[in-house]
Amino acid sequence: MKARLKLIIVTGLSGSGKSTAIHVLEDLGFYCVDNLPVALIPRFLEICESSGEELHRVALGIDLRERTMLGELPRVLDDLKGSGHHVDVLFLDAGDEVLVRRFSETRRPHPLAATGTPASGIRLEREKLAALRERADRIVDTSALTVHELREELRGLVAGTESAGLMTVTLMSFGYKYGVPTDGDTVIDVRFLPNPFFVQDLRARSGLDRSVADYVLRGPETREFLARFKALLEFTLPRYQREGKSYLTVALGCTGGRHRSVVLVEELKGALIDTPYRVLVRHRDIGH
Repeated sequence: MKARLKLIIVTGLSGSGKSTAIHVLEDLGFYCVDNLPVALIPRFLEICESSGEELHRVALGIDLRERTMLGELPRVLDDLKGSGHHVDVLFLDAGDEVLVRRFSETRRPHPLAATGTPASGIRLEREKLAALRERADRIVDTSALTVHELREELRGLVAGTESAGLMTVTLMSFGYKYGVPTDGDTVIDVRFLPNPFFVQDLRARSGLDRSVADYVLRGPETREFLARFKALLEFTLPRYQREGKSYLTVALGCTGGRHRSVVLVEELKGALIDTPYRVLVRHRDIGH
């Protein structure tokens, strides 16, 4: 088989948005097939490469519907990578309470909870998919994502797969009151910094406002933290890339995700502009 084919495996928890992700990737030009049996993946890719059509980008949806051979997926992926294909595993996740609400809203039963509650099915599914989650190249927490934001996340993934050797670094701000992001590789608590929320003129503004940024950045603790954290990134990022990591999510959290974490993410974005990484920014809770 030729080595030019790019394959994205879309997997994750039921209700996390896998079907939406497949549709988005289709809109981005991928040839998409949902629920293809694992045993047929190598033969399917052979057909794609031997066809007269320009099928260089393929996305496959794989989940617990593939009950009998899901355990074979890691071996199949290793074989495909050994053949020279670029393979990325995208794992979609969401908080348990979010998944329960989604099943309640759609009035659909969880596939593993035919005689139990959605919560019990979710717990069982997490256990069964734990090994696959560990193999994921990119984990996306869809708990607070709109369809538009998921599309942007996938655009970043696609760009990463088509930029050989270029690691994508996502800088995320979030609020602890809305939960710790499950897709953060590095999670930093910045609630020790002065909080603009307690300044009447700044409370209603976000960290994108210059006056809020000035308030946060003028503190000596903030300046020292940024200097130390930038040095940490300078040391670790090339080593992550050397180990073959294609995606890294650095999440900074404050109480509500509107002020301090937003300011710091914007500052770090500026520090990484001239580095050999693709930098994405996501302010998860700025709208709350």
